[in-house]
Amino acid sequence: MEKRRNLLWSFLRSIGEALFSLLFNFGGLLAGGLLAAYFNVFLELPWAIILYPGILSIRGAIGGLMSARISTALHLGTMKPTFFNNTKEANILFNTVTALTLMSTVVMWGFGTLFSIIFAGAELSDLFRIFLVIMSTMGISVIFISPLTFLTGIIAYKRGFDPDVLVYPVISTVSDVIITALYLIVLTIVIYYSSISLMLLSVINILFILYVFLSVRKIWKEKEFQRICKEYFLTLVICSLIVNITGSSLSKISEAIGRRPEIYMVYPALIDTVGDVGSITGSTATTKMAIGIIGTKFRDIKGHLAEIGSAFIASLIMFIAYAYVSAFFYGVKDIIQLMYILFSTHLIVVPIIVLISFVTAIETRKRGLDPDNFIIPIETSISDGLTTIALMLVLTLVV
Repeated sequence: MEKRRNLLWSFLRSIGEALFSLLFNFGGLLAGGLLAAYFNVFLELPWAIILYPGILSIRGAIGGLMSARISTALHLGTMKPTFFNNTKEANILFNTVTALTLMSTVVMWGFGTLFSIIFAGAELSDLFRIFLVIMSTMGISVIFISPLTFLTGIIAYKRGFDPDVLVYPVISTVSDVIITALYLIVLTIVIYYSSISLMLLSVINILFILYVFLSVRKIWKEKEFQRICKEYFLTLVICSLIVNITGSSLSKISEAIGRRPEIYMVYPALIDTVGDVGSITGSTATTKMAIGIIGTKFRDIKGHLAEIGSAFIASLIMFIAYAYVSAFFYGVKDIIQLMYILFSTHLIVVPIIVLISFVTAIETRKRGLDPDNFIIPIETSISDGLTTIALMLVLTLVV
């Protein structure tokens, strides 16, 4: 009886910890509110809506890689919980993330322009402008998001929270708000200040490229830098393909539902939360495998059911809460329909993303790869795509 009571208490505590980390996803409603308020920007530049999920996802993938590596390193002691005078590994990670941002921009531009031409009627004359928009948004974001990611890991670790559970959910939300705001600012400059936009964005991009080369110059011979870039590149290509399919799906949602701000408001929060469930599942599994608590076979998932169950319940609570907040904010009368849309989307995507995260942790570890370079980037991109497609399917059936 005492053992059962302890297990129940442990499970409830896991739900509480997961729910606490997911509460930060309410910030995703702010990103969604910005999206809904400035949706006219996307009407002016139809290709911009296709690029939006890609910019969110790839920036989230980079932040996820950084979050996962920081969390594992803090557990293992290879990084110190201090912002300054940290270890060599911390310095390499910071500079590597900057290089990955530039690499991601180039790959994302390649896929993004292709999908924009096919699905949004972008012209060849738009290609350079699309490049400037993507790189400016991604480059400026590094200034804010990378330091905040490391600072969140330090605070979580010092306060006794599990960084695997807390860091990425917090940062993914903060990142989405920052990226959405930056993206809309850059697009606004392109639309309303077209005479100076090319020169201004070109200067920003040149400064960013110079900063990347100065950062990489210090670490390009380091094996850890080379390993992360090599492993991330494959992930990046897969993610870029997936997120552009996501962007095309979001474009179709826009056509299907028109201007329903309550849907746009919850959209970033939905993809945030599903990605966070995958992050919690994958990161905690990786740490358990690293310290030998669970093995690397699929049947070992039974030793991870508490984390999976708590993340599932906490995310379901959040989906219901999003429906209430969005309905209240926009005066939606049929709240039951909105709850049904979000509830159905949750039941479709969350079990799939849990399985993907756990299997990715197992397979990467078996093959001698670093799971932290794969789990969150892959599951984040897949979860964004699956959530968008599931939302589109449910809306098609319900609306």
